[in-house]
Amino acid sequence: MRLRTAFPTLLAAALLASTQLAPAVATDYPAKPVRIITQGAAGSGPDVITRIVAEHLGRRWGQQVLILNHAGGGGVVAGRAASTAEADGYTLYVPTITTFVIMPEVQRTLPFDLERDFAKVGFVAETPMMIAVSPSLGVRSLPGLIALANSRPGELFYAANNRGSLPHLTAEMLRARTGADLTFVPYQGAAAGLQDLIGGRIAMIVESVGALSGPAEAGSITPLAVASAGRLPNLPGLPTVAESVPGFVAMGWFVLLAPSKTPEPIVRKLNDDLNAVLAEPALRQKLQDLGAFVRMMSPSETAEFIRNEQRAWKPVVMQVGLTP
Repeated sequence: MRLRTAFPTLLAAALLASTQLAPAVATDYPAKPVRIITQGAAGSGPDVITRIVAEHLGRRWGQQVLILNHAGGGGVVAGRAASTAEADGYTLYVPTITTFVIMPEVQRTLPFDLERDFAKVGFVAETPMMIAVSPSLGVRSLPGLIALANSRPGELFYAANNRGSLPHLTAEMLRARTGADLTFVPYQGAAAGLQDLIGGRIAMIVESVGALSGPAEAGSITPLAVASAGRLPNLPGLPTVAESVPGFVAMGWFVLLAPSKTPEPIVRKLNDDLNAVLAEPALRQKLQDLGAFVRMMSPSETAEFIRNEQRAWKPVVMQVGLTP
């Protein structure tokens, strides 16, 4: 009889202890260095942006934040490492748009599930795509480029990263939305394509704002439009693609994830701390100088954003024949 009476009391005590433990876990976090996995190689755009954010988080936490570069496999290597990490908040993951939009479509047998295996912590930054042409082309606007492409079908060549890259998908979405008859020439990275654009050997290039801003300011190339939702604060005179093609948006982006079983209080604290450092003017300026722009979101807003991007890009991925 005594055992029956004691059991409810013990159960209540255990439940009370567990509810008191969760806030304590979040309050004490982080109590040791934190690791962030990125799919970018050292010195790449994803790596540089992640390091800037990590530096500010480290200052806020009073802990070292280490960047682990797991390049390879189109993001599979990084995703696998992050999905198998201990779910204690001390191993985080910063994937790019390609991880969610392209990788699941071209690799149907992934060793992890992006929806099941990761908790969405928050949004980091977006990097809009820019459309630019060679000055020798004599075009000064996006409508002018579209008209010229249609008057010379197949004759205007555009440079973009490898087939299936975001610049390539952006150009193909432009073709689909406008009917512009452009011919794709793949390049390994922006530098070689830029060289041929400046030399007048190709007509057009699609790349991130960060990659093209320098040559545009120098007058080596002619920027026509940026594929952000609105005009950029550092390029207010440059029209958006959407001003000519309503609803057209094409941006790279970075999000912060954690293994799916990471305690909810830690996920909330991570989101709060991430948004706090993203609000710092010094960080915002550093990223803007690289052509990246911060957006603060809750975990649920981040998850919804990802789903919307997957829906928006899937038809383009299928159009260019990337889906097996």
